[in-house]
Amino acid sequence: MAQSDKQVIPVESTGKKPRHFAFVLLDRFTLMAFTSVIEGLRIANRMADKQLYTWSLVGEGGASVTCSAGVEFKLDSDLDDLPRDASILVCGGVEVQKATSKRLLNWLRKEARRGAPMGGLCTATYVLAKAGLLDGRRATIHWENQDSFSEEFDEVDLTKSVFVVDGNRISAAGGTASIDLMLKIIADDHGEDLSNAVADQLIYSSIRTDRDTQRLSIPTRIGVRHPKLSQVIQMMEKNIEEPISPAILAKDVGMSTRQLERLFRRYLNRSPKRYYMELRLSKARNLLMQTDMSVINVALACGFASPSHFSKCYRAHYQTTPYRERGSHGTRREEEEHEEME
Repeated sequence: MAQSDKQVIPVESTGKKPRHFAFVLLDRFTLMAFTSVIEGLRIANRMADKQLYTWSLVGEGGASVTCSAGVEFKLDSDLDDLPRDASILVCGGVEVQKATSKRLLNWLRKEARRGAPMGGLCTATYVLAKAGLLDGRRATIHWENQDSFSEEFDEVDLTKSVFVVDGNRISAAGGTASIDLMLKIIADDHGEDLSNAVADQLIYSSIRTDRDTQRLSIPTRIGVRHPKLSQVIQMMEKNIEEPISPAILAKDVGMSTRQLERLFRRYLNRSPKRYYMELRLSKARNLLMQTDMSVINVALACGFASPSHFSKCYRAHYQTTPYRERGSHGTRREEEEHEEME
């Protein structure tokens, strides 16, 4: 579309300065979550034919940072060199715990005390929670990090929404969820006409709200549309720490245990017990890789009463032990416990 022919969305002039967003880029941040937001701001300016938003890229050291895709970004400034009225968005990605420094946490707390609006994109919700800035608040984080986040921050009201706005704290689950968040912000700031125009430019035809959840429905995920099978899997996913027996699961959906066995064999080529075990081990792997929980506590959180049984099941499924999976994150005490169990 030629610049002279583009549609301009009328936006009421408030006399205020453009809203400034400071993007705090952490080492190995997720590129899509970041670019989804910044493109929304750019297109909003273009469609309104005026500068509604400005932005800057900041980070520790103020030099450069590399995203998880290996692309290097030149930063505009160090953390302390921000406009006083900036809205802060922390952009996280891979191994966010390693990218979270004491200096960053202290800086965020200082900015929060002055009343700065702030949020986390993708895994950066972890950073805000670690700084104590989400206590008693609703928030969301990428579904892959939900288990570890829940274990570490029980004072945060964690949801499975694509994004959450709770007062001056916002969070988005990553990926295209950042588009939904930014469309919400643009609509709140300048009206739905502009927000919808931005969505059209992005060819984004299905705008989600904070009531939409991140993951695909169970039938879509497993490729099977069977209501009772979906119901049983949902019960399994909600009861990892205290597993429910196949007999009770079958009874709750009005089936016999044998019927449930046949259902799982037919559609998923495994028994209910095997499928449940894989769910529990998947959660255990997330906790091992993303938290500092002891292996024993991970085992308990995933429904294993015996650490040795947990280690045996884990090794059978992943061809390694929980202790080796954690690698350098494991403590000497855990290594000694492992040797005793072996």
